[in-house]
Amino acid sequence: MKRFLVVSYAIHKQKDGRVYSYAPYVREMNIWLKHADLVRVVAPFLQDAPDPLDMAYVHPQFEFVGVKPIDLTSLKTTICSVWFLPKIIWVLLCQMYWADHIHLRCPGNMGLIGLMVQVFFPKKNKTVKYANNWDPRSRQPLSYRIQKKMLRNSWLTRRCKVLVYGDWREKSRNIIPFYTASYTEADGYDVPIRSASRDDVLQLLFVGTLTSNKRPHTAIQTVVALNAIGIRSHLTLIGDGAQKSSLRSMCDELGVNKQVAFTGKLSPAEVVGYFKASHFLVFMSWSEGWPKVVAESMWWGCVPVSTDVSCVRSMLGDGQRGIITDPDAVKIAESINVLVSQSQAYQQMALQGMEWSRQYHLGRFERDVSDILLKKG
Repeated sequence: MKRFLVVSYAIHKQKDGRVYSYAPYVREMNIWLKHADLVRVVAPFLQDAPDPLDMAYVHPQFEFVGVKPIDLTSLKTTICSVWFLPKIIWVLLCQMYWADHIHLRCPGNMGLIGLMVQVFFPKKNKTVKYANNWDPRSRQPLSYRIQKKMLRNSWLTRRCKVLVYGDWREKSRNIIPFYTASYTEADGYDVPIRSASRDDVLQLLFVGTLTSNKRPHTAIQTVVALNAIGIRSHLTLIGDGAQKSSLRSMCDELGVNKQVAFTGKLSPAEVVGYFKASHFLVFMSWSEGWPKVVAESMWWGCVPVSTDVSCVRSMLGDGQRGIITDPDAVKIAESINVLVSQSQAYQQMALQGMEWSRQYHLGRFERDVSDILLKKG
């Protein structure tokens, strides 16, 4: 296709003439952009320098159109956002008029505005990546619910393929169950499956932002709960966030500071080494789409311990490829205890997870994206 427009909620940055954003998102978008001659991206822009979790777009004919971030978290930022809203709408109208294909990233404030504007272009082909929880039973913000209603509506959102994580038996012809990928097929080399028993020091891993929605405190409490039943463990928390200081204090108060390590932000390549060395990923997030960290941990033989959020139950095969539990440290510890008390049960679960996860590599993802773009709306 000739002119491909991306409307994204992700924060973008610039350095040395290149445009950066969150690495997993950009890695995926670079695959989409292979099918376009000309590319324009409309997204929020900040003057900050890229950090280790950012990655640059790669395309020979790439243009970036930065807009002010929409922020409704305080009265001051809400007033500023309302002030800039007409300009953002005008930019989107102009760019959608230019485009042959419109690609929206939802949910988010930019996704909501983009959905409102795309209504005026019913004849243009569109794709939408809904990178959050599509489960109709989940509690979600009003703006997310509005976006889901619009995406299901094939009259308001025409000639559109909406890629959602998991198969929720949707009746709308717009909706297509999909997935995402992190690694190439070549990354699927042999990795020794770790043994795990009550006599081992279990290596626990948390990967994500240190914020309340990811529940890192539950991972720390799990160390305490394992100590209480005589299982030694060590937890590594990878990531940064607002709760980092309070989590360190929590470790001191609970007496587990020697059993818990904070690495800060790491690049995806650096995280791989921790996956390979860990027995369990502790993933207690309350809101997700396709949680990449769960699929990535399984890829390297690290067993996920997760809440029943979004499509995780399907990913973990109803508990055959990982542990599904409530976000309660005592229950997590009990589930781990049951697994490691059974001879070879841990290794069997890790192997099944690895075999399942390695189906979803970047080569397959690229072929499936190509098929979607080649189909007419």
